[in-house]
Amino acid sequence: MTRLIARVMTVGAIALSTVVPMMAQTAATKPTSKVTAPATQKTAPAKQAAKPAAKAAKPAVELIDINSASKDQLMTLKGIGDALAAKIIAGRPYKTKAELKSKKVIPAATYAKISSKIIAKQ
Repeated sequence: MTRLIARVMTVGAIALSTVVPMMAQTAATKPTSKVTAPATQKTAPAKQAAKPAAKAAKPAVELIDINSASKDQLMTLKGIGDALAAKIIAGRPYKTKAELKSKKVIPAATYAKISSKIIAKQ
């Protein structure tokens, strides 16, 4: 019985000693494929240069001031209807835009949708 256990353990050790190096080689070959492609590395800076230009275009969207916006302007925001616009106007003035959520004027999910499009000017 002990010979059988010894053989099973030996076979298991041999199997592990062959599988582990194969797994290590598989993981190491993936990063080297990225390194050996110099053509994509040359084009990557051009793509990166295009990304800041796209980011610069985003601030062109005008932020809506929650302290002075009309009901119609507030209703252009996603998730803000007639009732929520009226609640926002009734709760003025706001020190920060986060007060919409902290004072429970609008739900947190709606705030998450519009927070990048609003501002609370004093």
